[in-house]
Amino acid sequence: MTKITETFELYGKTYSLTTGELAKQATGSVVVSQGETVLLLTAVVATDKKETDFFPLTVDFIEKMYAVGRIPGGYQKREARPSDKGTLTARMIDRPIRTSFPEGFKNEVHIVATTLVCDQINQPDVIGIMGASAALMVGGVPIEGPLAGVRIGRDRQTGEFLVNPTFEEEANSDLELVLAGTPEYICMVEGGADELNEETILAAMNFGQKVIGEFCEAQQRFIDRVAPMLKEYPLDQAIPGLAERIDAHYDAMSLAIHGADKLNRENKVAELKAEITATFSEEEQSAWKAEIADELQLLEKRAMRTMILQTGERIDGRKLDEIRPVSASAGVLPRTHGSGLFTRGQTQVLAVLTLGMLNEWQRLDTIDPAPGKRYMHHYNFPPYSTGETGYMGAPRRREIGHGRLAERALEPVLPNEIDFPYSIRIVSEVLESNGSSSMASACASSLALMDAGVNIKRPVSGIAMGLIKEGDEFAVLSDIQGLEDFLGDMDFKICGTEIGITSMQMDNKAKGLTVEILAAALSQAKHGRDFILTKMSEAITRPRSELSDHAPRILSMQIPVDKIRDVIGSGGKVIRGLQEETGATIEITEEGIVYIASKDTRGEEAKRRIELIVKVPEVGEIYTGKVVSIQSFGAFIELLPGKDGLLHISRVADGRIGKVEDVLSIGDEIRVKIIEIDENEKISLDRLDKPKVEASRENREYRDDQANTRNNGNTSGTNRRRRR
Repeated sequence: MTKITETFELYGKTYSLTTGELAKQATGSVVVSQGETVLLLTAVVATDKKETDFFPLTVDFIEKMYAVGRIPGGYQKREARPSDKGTLTARMIDRPIRTSFPEGFKNEVHIVATTLVCDQINQPDVIGIMGASAALMVGGVPIEGPLAGVRIGRDRQTGEFLVNPTFEEEANSDLELVLAGTPEYICMVEGGADELNEETILAAMNFGQKVIGEFCEAQQRFIDRVAPMLKEYPLDQAIPGLAERIDAHYDAMSLAIHGADKLNRENKVAELKAEITATFSEEEQSAWKAEIADELQLLEKRAMRTMILQTGERIDGRKLDEIRPVSASAGVLPRTHGSGLFTRGQTQVLAVLTLGMLNEWQRLDTIDPAPGKRYMHHYNFPPYSTGETGYMGAPRRREIGHGRLAERALEPVLPNEIDFPYSIRIVSEVLESNGSSSMASACASSLALMDAGVNIKRPVSGIAMGLIKEGDEFAVLSDIQGLEDFLGDMDFKICGTEIGITSMQMDNKAKGLTVEILAAALSQAKHGRDFILTKMSEAITRPRSELSDHAPRILSMQIPVDKIRDVIGSGGKVIRGLQEETGATIEITEEGIVYIASKDTRGEEAKRRIELIVKVPEVGEIYTGKVVSIQSFGAFIELLPGKDGLLHISRVADGRIGKVEDVLSIGDEIRVKIIEIDENEKISLDRLDKPKVEASRENREYRDDQANTRNNGNTSGTNRRRRR
């Protein structure tokens, strides 16, 4: 294939799509770029159809450290398992692409996005959606495309929407909204916001839909130039008469799917499916096993959807906008720094919070410019939460995605690290699940933050919205449970405070998701979030005034940058001594911010001593100092750690003395006043409350001798007086 490149500019940024040069043995390959950020997207479709009951699509996002001119960390010095960001980006590409394949497509598909260059200016993730779509279409795969993704930001000062903002532009944005779809509809939403209202979010979605259309137009120009041959793949075909035989049991299925208890309902449905399967002969069951299972699932889906659209009633008896019973508790565990338990229907999440020093933040070895983060949210979904057995190991993609969703929901309400100098880790343990566990995670975590005494702006709640759509008829569902997600057309998760939205995630299986539907879902979700916030306030209304007794006490202070070396000391001697003597842990940033952590009030003593180290003495100040050195001309008095002043021999006592040792000893504490600080920062002192000293003849002669030495530079006069 001849190399073909389509370069275009949209909203002030330059993009390109190229094929025919790299990875030519893949079914389709495209190099996509924004600025100097370059990704290689490859798509391979297996030649044989897999006999499975699901579409076997795999998407991998490979972060190559050479893309940013770095050598990977760790012992192996090579890329290993994907980072969380890589996993989240793979999910971002997967979700819109998966819905674009035709029904019944069962050939295995593998899409790989490889970062070739990342210029640390333009973000590499969203353009991967357009690249994946283009790679499939270049390879002649019959998807419903082109598709594209776009990130919409919003300038905090002007309110202007930004298209695919750079890292720098995003830092000044109060919105991060990733949308994916076609010119006609949106099929995926992912993002967060700084408590923006529903009207602003809806306006951003409308703008994003328009921008997606422009990217798709540019992609179509590229595809038209390539002119790929459309390939044919075998699709699952319906067995004549099978659907009619199973549809005869529609009324029985309508009865079986009723029930608020998940396990009881699932058992009834499973028994009915077994009875229906038994009506087929052994030969039919053997030959049509997968097809019978598919039709039984379609029967369950039709029964549920028809009931909702025709009667407005859901399988557990709720109305369309009704929330399941909610209960909330804070401080449910002893000794933890914070904990919250949130239950909604048959979904229950326990959130446990731990506070640590800022140096316990998570360091990120990724291609992004961000070096790390101080707030970490981890989500665990064990098999027992759904009454199943299974393997428990490293978090799966779904767990990483749900953890990031809850993390993003709470980030806008957290205090900054200057006001609250802690690293924060929340672990959400899903104890029971029947839908919306990620939203329960956000609610439980909000309770845990307030229980820990973290001064969040406002509590956050979350709700998952669903959709049943047939033709022009649709119903929006509040607080969907598992079956409504699985058999429905939309899973729209929305988190926020009483002020506005903080995070969102949506997957849409229905074609033609209109502005009307989005507006209805956002409005209905607002009522649901407010209801849940009211229930949460019954457990705890505001952050506790004190941290847990078991949490570290962390103080912060600012010192001049040129004083950092004084606090650290030569080879770290001073700071080590402070930590050993006070029992506190001390960390100093390059900007001169000092963080002091301790389990008790010893941190206050460490802070006081650091203040003394960095203090600049001034003329007229009075100190109680310790004698640290004695010379013939006077004594050096330690005023502050590392700061001495000279008390001249003439100011040691009221009267003349022969030697300083006659009046002072090492270790004595005396009150002194600063009388002069010269240009070299040398400090001269005067002693307060000088003791009176009777001058003897010997002392007077010694004093005269010292005076002559200073005045004449020799001792001849003194020697002559002594001889006489």
